[in-house]
Amino acid sequence: MKKVLTILFSALSLSAAAQQTPRNQLTPTPPMGWMTWNLFKGDINEQLIRETADAMVENGLRDAGYKYIFIDDLWQGGRDMHNNIIPNPKKFPSGIKALADYVHSKGLKLGIYSDAAQLTCAGATASLGFEEQDARTFASWDIDYLKYDYCNAPEDSATARRRYKRMADALQNSGRDIALGVCEWGQRQAEEWCESVGGQLWRTTYDVRDMWKDIVHQGGMGILDIINITAPLAPYARHGQWPDMDMLVIGLNGNGGPSSDLGGVGCTYTEYQTQMSMWCMLCSPLALTNDLRKLTDEDRRIILNKEIIAINQDKLGKAATRVVNEKDYQVFVRPLSGNRHAVAVMNTADKAQKLSVIFKNIGLDGKYKMRDVWQHKDIAKKANKWSGNVDAHETKVWVLE
Repeated sequence: MKKVLTILFSALSLSAAAQQTPRNQLTPTPPMGWMTWNLFKGDINEQLIRETADAMVENGLRDAGYKYIFIDDLWQGGRDMHNNIIPNPKKFPSGIKALADYVHSKGLKLGIYSDAAQLTCAGATASLGFEEQDARTFASWDIDYLKYDYCNAPEDSATARRRYKRMADALQNSGRDIALGVCEWGQRQAEEWCESVGGQLWRTTYDVRDMWKDIVHQGGMGILDIINITAPLAPYARHGQWPDMDMLVIGLNGNGGPSSDLGGVGCTYTEYQTQMSMWCMLCSPLALTNDLRKLTDEDRRIILNKEIIAINQDKLGKAATRVVNEKDYQVFVRPLSGNRHAVAVMNTADKAQKLSVIFKNIGLDGKYKMRDVWQHKDIAKKANKWSGNVDAHETKVWVLE
């Protein structure tokens, strides 16, 4: 009888695995959603998640493509007597499964967080040594995504690869499609091995702060810093392998939370628009972190721009190449489906300046119809160059066809 049960269990496991999506197809385009950390840190609970899910639907974010709610660190309540990881009972009294059911009922997906060590970055319970058990737990809760951090872990790349593969294998064995975000902050060149260990996204830098660039030199990453680090990694971006440039700080305005540490004093909306532009040009996931229950018109103008989102989600799946990298401006070209191209001109200077681009000098021969994705209008029918004023830290983005 025991042998029969074993065979039956094995057959069921194989059947579940056969129904799962191949791991390289779990994220065919960069994931879009909202993450708890940058504003709320550990001040999270099931009511916040439910209200955010409601806000994503009511504000049109879900329909614009933002499908995930990512619960970051400090949701944990330790382990039970069977070593199953459990949520903090005060923050999540109804449990994560009930919360996932609510999120799914809104047409959204739920992500969660752990770490490839014994403790997370904030000192909470993590998953080292419990990968299979935690993956089964996440699957039983109907989790769709796992952000897997790397605090309190060895610095070498070989250990990181082993630990991430162990969790990716556990997720694969769980019987549920759960995408894996490799969050080792770009220090171990995860772009080179993320796919081979079973991940779908790889962080490119340390945590983003709510600032244009780092001027205090305490280890924080500003918008421009992350762009400059990620740009050379464009060749590694492809379907199911996305460069995670960390969270969008749009709309935070220096209002506290971890994003305000290490010089995060806030940005102008011109700088926030540049972040949206360049995260889209470079194929990054789009994870909002502002309070979606309190959106301003400027927040909506940027995060709900369907034309810039379409560049991020373009089915060709190729990131922009930085074709010009001067001291005070940069130019990027991204190939799009339908034989189109997206071109971005970013003024990195601290003052407005007039810039010019001759298309053949950036690899685009011929004349093009130019569509300004921020003005939402065609600005030329047969152009082979562009010239105009660009504000400080502004990025112009066009689609050429």
